[in-house]
Amino acid sequence: MTAQTEAPGSVTAVYKVSGMSCGHCEGSVSSEIAEIAGVSSVKAVASTGEVTVVSAVPLDQDAVRAAVDEAGFELVGQA
Repeated sequence: MTAQTEAPGSVTAVYKVSGMSCGHCEGSVSSEIAEIAGVSSVKAVASTGEVTVVSAVPLDQDAVRAAVDEAGFELVGQA
């Protein structure tokens, strides 16, 4: 599990998500993850399957997995 601190009080983590193929997919995943408490930004990229999340504290991977599942995709793990 690799998390990098970007700025004071923020943590950046990159997750791999399978099944994203378009901008709508990116939006669905981003909006679900954005609802997790402490998340300040989310950027999903369908072409790479990577989702970059900036949060106040490291996120519980089960919470991220639940959000990705809710969007209809599968969390592979952290990149």
